[in-house]
Amino acid sequence: MPNIKSAKKRAKTAAARTLANKMASTELKTEIKKAVAAIDAKDEKKDEAVKTAVKKIDQAAARGTLHKNTAARKKSALMRKLNADA
Repeated sequence: MPNIKSAKKRAKTAAARTLANKMASTELKTEIKKAVAAIDAKDEKKDEAVKTAVKKIDQAAARGTLHKNTAARKKSALMRKLNADA
């Protein structure tokens, strides 16, 4: 446990940021899973689901939760899956 006041504050802020990042990451994974499920089920709203997932991926990359190349790879995989189904 930190003894210095600034170290205590850093520990608190690190815990808060970890929680926020974890929530953002979980939300992103959920959106991607919804999009993949919509594509697999040949749902008529699959385009909308993919659009939402791509938006979440872009937001995560902008925040720094995802590396830009990882975001591009995830978007590319979603689009390939969507276009292969069409």
